[in-house]
Amino acid sequence: MIGFMANAQTNTKEEDIRDILESVAENLPDDYDMTELVDVLERYRKHPINLNKTSVDELNTLVFLSPLQIANFFTHLKENGPLADVLELQSIPGFDVKTVQTLLPFITLADMTDYQQIGFKNLIHAGENDIMMRLARTLQKQKGYTDLPGNRYLGSPEKFQMRYRYQYSSILSAAFTLDKDAGEKFIDKPFDFYSGNIALFKLGKLKKLVIGDYTQQFGQGLTLWSGFSFGKGPDVTSVAKKDLGLRPYNSTNEYSFFRGVAATLNLFKNVDITPFISFRKLDASQKLDADGSLVQSTINQTGLHRTPTELKNKGVLAQTVFGTTIQYAKNDFAIGAIAYHTHFKSRFITQTAAYDRYSFTGKSLTNLGLFYNYTYKNMYLYGEGAKGLGGGFAYINGVLVSLSSTVSAALTYRNYAKDYHSFFNQAVSESSEAVNERGLYAGLNINPNKRWSFSFYGDLFRFPWLKYRVDEPSKGYEVLAQAIYMPSKAFKILVRYKSEKKQQNTDLNVPVKFLDDVKRDGYRTETNWQLNKNWQFQNRLEISQYKKGNAKREFGYLIYQDVDYSPMFARLSGNVRFAYFNTPSYNSRIYAYEDDVLYSFAFGMYNGKGFRTYLNLRYNVIKKLNVWFRYGLFIYQDVKTVGTYLDEIKGNQKSEVKIQVRYQF
Repeated sequence: MIGFMANAQTNTKEEDIRDILESVAENLPDDYDMTELVDVLERYRKHPINLNKTSVDELNTLVFLSPLQIANFFTHLKENGPLADVLELQSIPGFDVKTVQTLLPFITLADMTDYQQIGFKNLIHAGENDIMMRLARTLQKQKGYTDLPGNRYLGSPEKFQMRYRYQYSSILSAAFTLDKDAGEKFIDKPFDFYSGNIALFKLGKLKKLVIGDYTQQFGQGLTLWSGFSFGKGPDVTSVAKKDLGLRPYNSTNEYSFFRGVAATLNLFKNVDITPFISFRKLDASQKLDADGSLVQSTINQTGLHRTPTELKNKGVLAQTVFGTTIQYAKNDFAIGAIAYHTHFKSRFITQTAAYDRYSFTGKSLTNLGLFYNYTYKNMYLYGEGAKGLGGGFAYINGVLVSLSSTVSAALTYRNYAKDYHSFFNQAVSESSEAVNERGLYAGLNINPNKRWSFSFYGDLFRFPWLKYRVDEPSKGYEVLAQAIYMPSKAFKILVRYKSEKKQQNTDLNVPVKFLDDVKRDGYRTETNWQLNKNWQFQNRLEISQYKKGNAKREFGYLIYQDVDYSPMFARLSGNVRFAYFNTPSYNSRIYAYEDDVLYSFAFGMYNGKGFRTYLNLRYNVIKKLNVWFRYGLFIYQDVKTVGTYLDEIKGNQKSEVKIQVRYQF
């Protein structure tokens, strides 16, 4: 163990980051941009955190640490003084061997050079620059690119991104991002989406200042949370969010961010205030009401501007947001309050569907929130209450507990009113929004020794009002059980069972719709093993089952073999997957994480019957110049077309190629 830990600190590779990404990817939508997370991990891999000089805010950015682990760490420092050796981490409650191994590549106990003065010479010579360009496209011609009447893709099938990052120690950063999605064309400017910011940190009373695009993450995500967010996952402590406050925004998601100015100021010793203002132009489908005024029902969040309709809706809804957050934190207790106002140029109207009866209407919304966390001995208590004025109330409360050195528990209750309104709401929920839901979550992490780890959780939930395709109040549950056996770092076996039951309108042709139970079960067995320092293998068998009402149960499966070649000092490295899948319909589809080029997130959907393969290559041209290449191919059986509507391809194959170049100086 000691030998491994010593090597881990000196021989870290991108595989450390890749393993973390895969462990958290299942909690995110399949198209989520993970740039924020990768940026943080890449920076700490090159400039490790000094554990004896760190802060709660800094450790909160490490996604694999729970709030309780972070609280226990600072309690240990307070009672025992600075760490003399990283091996001391194993004596802290909650820091099992797996956690310590994951943490090692990103930490140090040595003093690191830190420039604390901004001068032209320092900015030029000590700053770090990072330029990345990526080109991707589907090789087959999709229906949307043919000369169709009406809606069609007006641009080219290439997807292009360019990102520039500048970092000066931990006190200054700048970023600029350009993005063109497949199907979009160059209109008056060479890219469809622009994003950028300049950020300053640690300047006396001014703790943070961001000019440009930024995110805000406070409390448990009920009142004010934008950008990166997790939900339920195998690590049961992930239900307790770690708020990161104000952060510069560097992703390509075109919806979930603010644009303007924000700052975090220290009013006095234990009190910080974060005022902000944002001006955005959002996409929306608008029409004229009886008075000749523009109105809309919803906001379009995809960021896609490929067709005449999508272009017509681009940037038509002006949004202004302003407000502030104030926080008090001392020792083991923190509390904060949020107040902000959102105003739109045109108003939202009541939608026609019955389930949308309580949706937001009007032009303006004021949101108020109160959040807290408190560490008492082996318990971490947390919660938030939120209200949109003119609407309902929502709240969430929970506790993480270290029951022993090997057992951690989580318990959370949530209650979100059917008429709770917030445009920046990413609290833990079973739905896409934390609204119209009540739920009780309980989970256990058990790590009896360095070889075994177990996770269990159950979540009971109710929806008091109607939902899309659910014409009555409904209920359901979700359970997960997972076991991991890891006798050495070179070998791991994972077994998982996950089951979910919800209710949905029957598919039967009856005069009055009633609800059928919809049951989904997933079974997974996975083996990871390392042949030597260069070769690593992963095998997985996953089974999905789907049943609705009295209909016949669907049974699907996925089996794949991954091979990874990553020699320590060689210029060329890569990995490949060979997979076979067979699922009767979209309902029994299976999702699986896929390795991709750096900063890109792939979560493949395996639907239908056929083969899947992809190849990723990385070549280090020179020390600071890297090139990635990716080729992916689906071959479907017993079909004449692939995809639907404008994405339809004639034939049974769909392939994509991707090239990325990164230069650091």
